[in-house]
Amino acid sequence: MQISPTSPCPCGRNQTYATCCGRYHAGQAAADAESLMRSRYSAYVLKDIAYLLASWHPDTRPATLSLEDAPGQRTQWLGLSVQRHAATGEDTAEVVFTARYRVGGGSAVKMVEHSRFQRIDGRWYYLDAAG
Repeated sequence: MQISPTSPCPCGRNQTYATCCGRYHAGQAAADAESLMRSRYSAYVLKDIAYLLASWHPDTRPATLSLEDAPGQRTQWLGLSVQRHAATGEDTAEVVFTARYRVGGGSAVKMVEHSRFQRIDGRWYYLDAAG
């Protein structure tokens, strides 16, 4: 999926893609874990596998990632809401969020995740979903 720099950012912040998640997708380090999480949501919307892998913590990053939809089963991302963003240490943080999506013509699904993040050399990385 392509998006214009002046389009609203998929992450739901009231900013354009270029001034919000687009700058992180272009290589700028996210300021905090919530910004990284939002940029990862936008990367899922845009099917930006390279960014998703690059922003994944090296200890938990999968070797490959596929976002291909099965025929007739296109994933449509419907929105993101952040319930909580908290620093848990100098270089660690957690974000609780809800992402809504629909597959094919099915009903909307709410995915709630409690994600953990770690900062390494000034860059935030998605570590994992907390149990």
